Amino acid sequence: MSELAANYRALLERLDDWTMQAQERNPGVIPCARGCTACCHGPFDVSAADVVLLLDGFAALPPDLQRQVLAQAKRITARIAVVEPAWRAPHDVCELGEARFDSLTIALADEPCPFLQDGSCSIYAYRPFVCRVMGLGLVTTEDDYLPNACPIQADFPQYLSLPPQRFDLAGLERGEGPCLAEAGRELFGHESAASYETTIATALVDFADPDPEAGPC
Repeated sequence: MSELAANYRALLERLDDWTMQAQERNPGVIPCARGCTACCHGPFDVSAADVVLLLDGFAALPPDLQRQVLAQAKRITARIAVVEPAWRAPHDVCELGEARFDSLTIALADEPCPFLQDGSCSIYAYRPFVCRVMGLGLVTTEDDYLPNACPIQADFPQYLSLPPQRFDLAGLERGEGPCLAEAGRELFGHESAASYETTIATALVDFADPDPEAGPC
């Protein structure tokens, strides 16, 4: 694993600890666990640091599984191109804007993440920020609130009514800043790309595909 990926993964593990502590405080209430795939569908935005971490996770997979994941990513990217034909590599979300990206996520809401293989995340330890924060309402130390975005929470009344769990998001973001800058340098050669965001499928096609002219599998 690259030094950047290792540092960023260690930072994200604060969110894993936060979730585990919430589960310990509320035994049997939070259904989130490895193997649950309710939130593993539809494109969502990931940061430059997430991309570096995902690429390290992809590189650690066996070759046969890499081919399966990349084939899925190519198929999703081909569907994205139907909805947004002018959106090209490196598929920066900021080029679409919030409204168009929201429309894209709705259009492809049924698509499983490329790393979702045989009902499980194939790079669980390398999963991005959004996957780790999903499933709990969050209240920051500054009392800002991020709602629980779990799509199946209504099926679990106690879970649905669980109050937001406090987390030092500002502290994590302070540590995230250098990781984003370094990721911008690693992916594009300059720190100004620190704000780059894309999707998992397009990240794989743009940065991990050894044969980019081959098209979707």
